[in-house]
Amino acid sequence: QVQLVESGGGLVQAGGSLRLSCAASGRTYNVYAMGWFRQAPGKEREFVAIISWSSSSAYYADSVKGRFTISRDNAKNTAYLQMNSLKPEDTAVYYCAAGGLVHRNPARYDYWGQGTQVTVSS
Repeated sequence: QVQLVESGGGLVQAGGSLRLSCAASGRTYNVYAMGWFRQAPGKEREFVAIISWSSSSAYYADSVKGRFTISRDNAKNTAYLQMNSLKPEDTAVYYCAAGGLVHRNPARYDYWGQGTQVTVSS
């Protein structure tokens, strides 16, 4: 099993920045891809960003491209999501996910964190 714990969410004004962290523990050797997804009230969980083990591959949703940056520190078993130029439509619960494949489909991920709330005020 792999346990994921997110941190770094909060309330920020539009145009501001936040940095989310996702710390993995347990059988982290099973983890190749780490990603971020988000879910707003009344909406389905959607893909935000994913990164491979070596950080050689990173993918972003069109809605966040150029504003968000995903990274990871394997020595610390931690992934990060730097979010800049935040917009009210970025408001959601952000979830960290980990699994064996780099994929945009949340169903392909085996492990999930509990989520952290990000609220962007206008």
